[in-house]
Amino acid sequence: MVPTHAVIAMFMKSNGNDIARARFEKAVPAYYYRPQEHDCAVLKEQWIRAKYERLEFTGETKYPPISYTTGFYEGELWKKGKENTQFLKRKFVLSERDFTLTYYNKKDESKGPKAIISIRDLNATFQPEKIGHPQGLQISYQEGAHTRNLYVYHKSSEVIVTWFNAIRAARYAYLKTAYPTGSDEELIPKITRNYLKEGYMEKTGPLQKEQFKKRWFVLDSQKRKLLYFKDQLDAEELGVIFIGTENNGYSAKECVPQHSQGNKWKCGVTVTTPQRQFVFMCEQEREQKEWLDALRQVLSRPMAPQDYSIEANIQFKR
Repeated sequence: MVPTHAVIAMFMKSNGNDIARARFEKAVPAYYYRPQEHDCAVLKEQWIRAKYERLEFTGETKYPPISYTTGFYEGELWKKGKENTQFLKRKFVLSERDFTLTYYNKKDESKGPKAIISIRDLNATFQPEKIGHPQGLQISYQEGAHTRNLYVYHKSSEVIVTWFNAIRAARYAYLKTAYPTGSDEELIPKITRNYLKEGYMEKTGPLQKEQFKKRWFVLDSQKRKLLYFKDQLDAEELGVIFIGTENNGYSAKECVPQHSQGNKWKCGVTVTTPQRQFVFMCEQEREQKEWLDALRQVLSRPMAPQDYSIEANIQFKR
């Protein structure tokens, strides 16, 4: 019998949080995402329901097994079109064995998959406000020289969180294969990640005399990338800036741009790299401060060996 919230509350009151955790969180998989205070409502809700209603982490054998534990998951998600804002149902298949996420155009499924995506560089992050749906999930991956974004949702909060944790399970399996000596402490933060900062800024060109244009920026602190898009739900970025360390010639500071035109916003941010200087404008001082704080957080972190490869690839593509 599934326990009610009242029974759970009584159990925790009489036994304490430690005993409750020992029972209801006895066998949480290492890859399963434990929501934090700042996370969206759907993650928090399904964490509670998984623990106390569905008893997913008690360590008891379940049949049929929980979907995200099987290494294979398939179903339909509503996916935004690459060139338009319309969301259409698409079939997705996740294979941990092949380390792939595949999706099909529903009408043309017999012709084969629309895309076969490697788990290697895949990221998934909940974006309810950005996508405009409480169960909105952004899936990003490398497609040639570009970052490709898929925006999907499911009407069931349980299903979309299952997809998220199935993706995390496959990513965890991949990382354990790619880095066999890596500890869970090292690998788990790399499974999926939220972006450090997102939002609109105005951007001018390399001469700092070109017309300012409004762009959507995403700071991926793990990859040390500042990506910019024409709009927030674009499938591909317009450009990417690597954010290294101050010792390697990178910096971020406030600025007042000279000889520029078209900027409606007045709170400037300059990002300097060894190759060039980038000038951005924020609408408000608060946003200017948030961008500078986020950029300096990345600048202050020492570069890992893989960061130099990312830096070289970005410079090569220019």
